[in-house]
Amino acid sequence: MWNFWAASSTSSDDMEMCSLKVLQLEGSPSRMLLRLMGERGCTMGHLSDYLHTLGNSEALNSLQIVIQPQSVALISGHNLRLSCHAVGKSPVQYQWFKAKEEISNSFSPDLVISPVHLKDAGFYICRVNCGDTFEFSQWAQVDVLNVNTSSSYGHGFYSLEGRLKVVIQPQPQRLHGGETLQLECGAVGRPIPRYQWHRNGVPILNATKRKLVIPHVMQDHHGRYRCEISSSTERTWTSEVDIVIGMSHYSRAKASLMFVCRSLCPSDCSTDKVALLIGNLSYQNHPKLKAPMVDVYDLTNLLRQLNFKVVSLLDLTESEMRNAVDEFLSLLHKGVYGLLYYAGHGYENYGNSFMVPVDAPNPYRSANCLCVQSILKLMQEKETGLNVFLLDMCRKRNIHDDSAPNIILRVTANIVFGYATCQDAEAFELSSSGFTNGVFVKFLKKRLLDDEKITVVLDRVAEDMGQFDATKGKQALEIRSSLSERRALTDPILPGDSADLAQVHSRQWAKAHKLPESMCLDFDCGAQIKLGFAAEFSNVLVIYTRIVKKPEDMSFCQAHVTDFSQDLDVDPKEMNRETPEETGIYLLSSSLPQHCLYTRLSSLQKLRVYYYHHYYYYYYYYYYSPAHPRDHIYIYIYIYIYIYIYIYIYR
Repeated sequence: MWNFWAASSTSSDDMEMCSLKVLQLEGSPSRMLLRLMGERGCTMGHLSDYLHTLGNSEALNSLQIVIQPQSVALISGHNLRLSCHAVGKSPVQYQWFKAKEEISNSFSPDLVISPVHLKDAGFYICRVNCGDTFEFSQWAQVDVLNVNTSSSYGHGFYSLEGRLKVVIQPQPQRLHGGETLQLECGAVGRPIPRYQWHRNGVPILNATKRKLVIPHVMQDHHGRYRCEISSSTERTWTSEVDIVIGMSHYSRAKASLMFVCRSLCPSDCSTDKVALLIGNLSYQNHPKLKAPMVDVYDLTNLLRQLNFKVVSLLDLTESEMRNAVDEFLSLLHKGVYGLLYYAGHGYENYGNSFMVPVDAPNPYRSANCLCVQSILKLMQEKETGLNVFLLDMCRKRNIHDDSAPNIILRVTANIVFGYATCQDAEAFELSSSGFTNGVFVKFLKKRLLDDEKITVVLDRVAEDMGQFDATKGKQALEIRSSLSERRALTDPILPGDSADLAQVHSRQWAKAHKLPESMCLDFDCGAQIKLGFAAEFSNVLVIYTRIVKKPEDMSFCQAHVTDFSQDLDVDPKEMNRETPEETGIYLLSSSLPQHCLYTRLSSLQKLRVYYYHHYYYYYYYYYYSPAHPRDHIYIYIYIYIYIYIYIYIYR
């Protein structure tokens, strides 16, 4: 590495290169200059001299913290180091705190605790003084893991800047009903890892700590558990363990009685559970909506916890909605619990409810929309065990539509309608600058996991909505039901004679939701990139790229995805962005790795073929000045990943 300040003869070329950054989208000449100086080993003194030369001395007059302490997880018995560095117009003093308590003799930029113990876990902060002014650093959390230290870890300053390492694995357990399940895992790394527990491949709501505690376990809690551990740059998993829940004496006696009753009348179980969730928000000829995306996302996660096979789709045209319903119906058979949730524009004429596609004309009529009662008729032909419709839409009359469909339904005692609002009334979104639930789902998601008859759950949601001042007198939940048995969304799945058919449908659903495998790609130039995938909805895919390794002589390296099928209509300005939010990823952002470039592909249902492959290439861009030696070349590599993703989806 060579000294930036010593190479003053090339500073004009450097400045010219940095200034060209202003031509790029969100390019920053200042950020580029600081990056170059950092890569060449320049100090704060060099930066100070440089700012004086540029006549920008004001930037040096204020107290600034330039290095913030980072949260860290480490093993008890190892050495802890937290660093905080600041610059000011006069000498800087430091004082470290743990929570609100001063740490004695901690007056240097580096706080070292050697060795660290369990009692040292907590939150740390540094106060920086410069003359009459002072600043506080950001909080740094220290998590200390109690691990039986072996030769594989050793003592001393264990490197926390490398890969995330799992040091505590969860253990399989066999419990009786009513006991408490306690699972623990742990990883070391800097920054501090994040945790998300999963059961049977589905994230557990609010299970985001190292220790998972479930009191009073029941049979429904059995399964395979593992924890997803992530940091800002990578993600890993613990081993998967089996949790077996045996029955208590009381439960065994009760189960024996239920077995006898069920053999006579198997009324409180399903042969399978399937849910179709549609959220239409980006209307072409009508006001756009916000809440459907958040509502569908939240309900998807909740229904998966109830072992539903969930198909979640956003922004469907009329033909796409009809195809989605056809695929939904193909997953149904005798005894299945079928659930349809719709959020978007809608109307009701003569007792029939109509869902409005995103491409509906203005005005629209029944021929442009989907009739919910027609879908119910087709579900009845499948001899489903329970039919639930949750319609989060307006029910105003459509004055442009005089047609009255003649739909003759069977008399079955297994139909439940939950309307977000009353007849001839509107359903509301909450006014917010961000993304929030609609009124219906705001209260529904708090009750959906209750082990109660579905009509009881909806009754309680209606009571909760009735206490909401913002919509009193404007929106009230309406329930219509022919349910004669105690049917609950929490009922167990017993395939019975339909086991083979259920297995076929499970494979069909799994095939439609299988993601491409994440991969590392190596290039002849020495660069290595990570290519990863995540599903936001059944028809929305997130692709992220991250530079894993680049040669030392490369000043800059990026990995872009491009050249997608024209069917997807992807805006190039919203691809390969530095934050998930910039490309429209608001709901998955916290679970994605950081320091990547992100691309969100929506409307995957528009793809026409059923397979996935990729190819890639790269090229160099050189910044070169012939007046200077070869070692002053700045090598810029832009790696373009050409991805063709043709995934079997509900078309």
